[in-house]
Amino acid sequence: MSLCPLCECDALSHFHQDKKRAYLRCDNCHLVVVPKHYLLCDEQEKNTYDQHRNDPQDMRYREFLGRAVNPLFSQLPLGAEGLDFGCGSGPTISVMAAEAGFAMKNYDLYYYNVPQNLARTYDFITMTEVIEHIAEPKSLLMRLERLLNPGGVLVVMTKLVEKEMEFGQWYYKGDPTHICFYSMETFDWIAKQFSWRLECVDSDVVFFHKH
Repeated sequence: MSLCPLCECDALSHFHQDKKRAYLRCDNCHLVVVPKHYLLCDEQEKNTYDQHRNDPQDMRYREFLGRAVNPLFSQLPLGAEGLDFGCGSGPTISVMAAEAGFAMKNYDLYYYNVPQNLARTYDFITMTEVIEHIAEPKSLLMRLERLLNPGGVLVVMTKLVEKEMEFGQWYYKGDPTHICFYSMETFDWIAKQFSWRLECVDSDVVFFHKH
């Protein structure tokens, strides 16, 4: 019996099927997940990411990220230090943070695999367009919770799952590296599990505030 990779319950039911993959939804935390046998190997996954062209000089990319980080920077105290988890091959948020007066470290499994950057704590952590790629979100969230200082903020940016009827036409599920899909109900569940305060910032941006 497959278990939900977020809440680890076995209440997974059919949600959708397309020509390439099946999708299951957890009746407990409402996460929509792709079964493990559809997951890419590390080499295939990295090859997909290598096609991304994220550039700190790309103003459209900055504008996109700004929907998540500008509200964050406006509420951070002076001297706050952060981590961009899953920064990709062209780290940009750390550049934007430096321009706003905040120091940030970068970490990415494939491009900035610097273990020492996960060996300290931070006042804020950004995870933009990352969580939908994570096969074991429970383990990751537990790790990030330990990396956050009391009063810290975890920023999550990801497109929210649509209803089943709309999900079939949803472009976001077409990326083979997108394997977990979140809804506001899922974020509510996460907030309660970690005793975080959930703040909805935009249609695809939430802040988790650690008490």
